[in-house]
Amino acid sequence: MQNIEAFQNQSPHIGQDVFIHSSASVIGDVHINQDSSVWPGTVIRGDVNFIHIGVGSNVQDLSILHVSHQSNSQPDGSPLIIGDHVTIGHQVLLHGCTIEDECLIGMGSIVMDKVVVQKHVVLAAGSLVPEGKVLESGYLYLGRPAKRIRLLTEDEIAHFMYSANHYITLKNQYLA
Repeated sequence: MQNIEAFQNQSPHIGQDVFIHSSASVIGDVHINQDSSVWPGTVIRGDVNFIHIGVGSNVQDLSILHVSHQSNSQPDGSPLIIGDHVTIGHQVLLHGCTIEDECLIGMGSIVMDKVVVQKHVVLAAGSLVPEGKVLESGYLYLGRPAKRIRLLTEDEIAHFMYSANHYITLKNQYLA
């Protein structure tokens, strides 16, 4: 596939039953695990550090995923790590951060280097998370910069798996 490219001898590793739309680009040291999906116009560029996407996660249309390089001041740089069953909304920018399992990153949000979004977080559409912040598990965050708004309900927490499973079903329809 032309949209999946090696960079300096680092080739993407694509798991079983992964859907990558033909207009998306996946470059370099990128690992996309089983049952995940990458939707139209998305760019996932692991050229100067690695990107890991967990099982059953989805990266929706026009999102950009990138990393920061290693340097003397930051020996590890900032890789990008996305856990299992994460929903990344349309036009999201993720840069060198960690998104733990079962989160929802709302449309148009920006998450910067060294941010950690803990398990079971909703980041509302259009939010900005500045470098190095930690979003604590179980909360809704909103704003520019993102601020903790309230605890999530049990129904909202259950919705993480609903959303991930919906995209697994949808990508299976595209793969068929």
